[in-house]
Amino acid sequence: MMQKITIDVISDVVCPWCYIGKRRLESAIEELKNEFEFEVNYLPFELNPNMPAEGRNQKEYLTTKFGGEERYKQLTDNVTRIASEEGLNFNYEQQQNSPNTRKAHRLIWLAKQESVQGEVKEALLNAYFEKGIDLTQDENLIEVVSAAGLSQEKARTLLSSDEGVVEVEYMEQLNIQRGVSGVPFYIVNNKYGISGAQPSSIFVNALKDISKKELVQ
Repeated sequence: MMQKITIDVISDVVCPWCYIGKRRLESAIEELKNEFEFEVNYLPFELNPNMPAEGRNQKEYLTTKFGGEERYKQLTDNVTRIASEEGLNFNYEQQQNSPNTRKAHRLIWLAKQESVQGEVKEALLNAYFEKGIDLTQDENLIEVVSAAGLSQEKARTLLSSDEGVVEVEYMEQLNIQRGVSGVPFYIVNNKYGISGAQPSSIFVNALKDISKKELVQ
């Protein structure tokens, strides 16, 4: 029986490095799939929990955050170039709204219960970074997650209630207690932390090292 490795991925759906990191981790898992059995869980982190429900103009928000338009262009061009190396096609010009991501995290939590979490997480990242879909709108969120395999009815019910709010808040607090202050962050087998969107080769080596440590214990 193959050794099992559990990876908790702490990230946000508006974090470009989280999407890049997702691709790099997936490459590492693909490389190691004949050696280990993997379980990947996606846990919430809100880059801006105080973002209003209606969101903010993305370019204005990021320009202010980064300290000017020149810096905004420099950083977005750089991350777009790096994303393209991982097969991702970021389109900052197309995305108008920077959303509050609490609803997205609640849907990702629901998707875990329905065994489609990876698909839903991917769909939300793709919608935001590649398709320019406005994730402040409930109907858009429902359309995105239902296309990824989540029940449209369950998604709609969740968004029209407080379902998942307590659970997401609990997980966020737990991650803070674990010492997570930035994303992406990866916790392997509930013990070992890996910070940042590391190159796939770093993930491969780290996962192999961790597996050896686990066997010794």
